[in-house]
Amino acid sequence: MTSLATAVPAVDPPGYELPLLLFAGFRSLIDALHAELSERGHPEVRPAHGFALQAIGPAGASASEIGRRLGVSKQAAGKTVDRLAVLGYVERAGDPADARRKLIRLTPRGLDVLSLSAEIFDRLRAGWVEQLGAPNVAAMESSLRTVVPAAGYPLDVPGWFG
Repeated sequence: MTSLATAVPAVDPPGYELPLLLFAGFRSLIDALHAELSERGHPEVRPAHGFALQAIGPAGASASEIGRRLGVSKQAAGKTVDRLAVLGYVERAGDPADARRKLIRLTPRGLDVLSLSAEIFDRLRAGWVEQLGAPNVAAMESSLRTVVPAAGYPLDVPGWFG
């Protein structure tokens, strides 16, 4: 177990290292998630699909709403939805509130991959707790909550990366 006090270098590291470390931590979690999802029956799911499934949400969403939430065009969102539909994760359905509008909804397979993802992320976090110690992980999460805007977790990573 590493203590945060012993992990602090004697000299401040260059500023560019922080975003790289944060991204590398994110990437290690996402890569581990997708390796396990593959083993558990979802080998075709990609990181962008996870953001799209989250953008669709349990209530469903239109292609325009999905595009806005992901920070991409309606056409780009439509391509992702098309792929998710082929893979069996989403379906198109009429909107009971507006007959002109189509809703994209999660299928049982889509709900399953989100449920599995949550379970796997809990286990991955537990691995970090085992490696770093519960107080260090709690301090890291608390510190990140302090500097991350309170507006919630953005889903627009696909659009943001461009």
